[in-house]
Formats: sequence, C-alpha cells, structure tokens
Amino acid sequence: MTPVTLIAAGLAAEKKSAEVTDWAARVGWLVGLALFVALVYWLMREGWKWRGTLQGDLPELPAVPEEPGPARLSMSGRYHGSTTAGQWLDRIVAHGLGTRSRVELTLTDAGLDVVRPGATDFFVPREALREAVLGKGIAGKVLTEGGLLVVTWAHGERLIDSGFRSDHAAEHPDWVDAINSMINKTETEGAR
Repeated sequence: MTPVTLIAAGLAAEKKSAEVTDWAARVGWLVGLALFVALVYWLMREGWKWRGTLQGDLPELPAVPEEPGPARLSMSGRYHGSTTAGQWLDRIVAHGLGTRSRVELTLTDAGLDVVRPGATDFFVPREALREAVLGKGIAGKVLTEGGLLVVTWAHGERLIDSGFRSDHAAEHPDWVDAINSMINKTETEGAR
C-alpha cells in the first residue's frame, strides 16, 4: 500500500459520529438565565416602589379648575418625567410623576394642564410656576441642546422640574417665552 492509501485508511478507521448535544445542560442554563432576568426585574420594581414610599410626603397633585380659561398655547408630545429641581437624576415617582407617556399640554391663564393618556393627569397652577427653560436632559433621557422643555414648579415644600418634548421641537422657545412672561406678570401683580 502506498502512503496515501495508508493515510486514507487510517482516517476512515478514526471516523466518529458527531457529538450529541447535552439538552439537559442547555435547558438548565436557559432556565437559570430566565430566573436571573426575572430576579433583576423584580429588584428594579421593588426599588421603584421604595422610591415612591420615600416620596410619600409629596401632596396630591392639583386637579384642573372648573374654568381654566382659553388656551394660550397647546402642544402634543412626550412627558419624560419629573425630578427634584436642579437634580436632573433625582426622579420623582410618587403620584405617577415618574411614568413616561404621551402628553397633551395646554397653557391657560390659570396654569399648565398636563393630560397624559394612560397615566395620571395633573395641573400646575399659575402661582406654582417658577421657570421654563430649554434643557438637554432629565432622569434617563438625554437629547440635543434645547431639545427638552423643562418647567420648574412648586408643589408642597418641593421645587419640581418636569421635562416635555413636543412633536415639533421648534415650538419649545414659544413655550419658554409664554410661561416666563406669565410668571413675570404674576410677580409684578403680586408686588402691587
């Protein structure tokens, strides 16, 4: 026999079947991974609930008055959450303020009406408004400079920043001007 035939005969003799998959080990790993993901999700949910408990001193959110007056401005967009004023990572979750959602904002002479389908609506009275600015981030949402309308308002003993993004971001400067002029008008009326 020639060396080539000897090598071919040796290879043929060494043929083995493909390794059998150990299904029990694979299923065990998948179940373990699923349990780990469920544990992490449960811990995150418990942390969210605990944060809401710690913020239990926050009073109930104001309701819309009977006669809010005509709409000065309105917009539709997204509500990205509320934080302690000046602390853009300290999310407020009490009373549903931490829930992101679609939003319909309406500015009237009485204040700011925040209607959120699928989440708790709230109203910010004119006297509670403190400032409106263009920002770039709030509690887990970072956008380009000026991509977020941030409204600062007083609620109970706290100052709160609420972040909104219009479907048409070009509307944001009009909102900042309108809210800030409303605040300045309220302050000059109060000084008389």
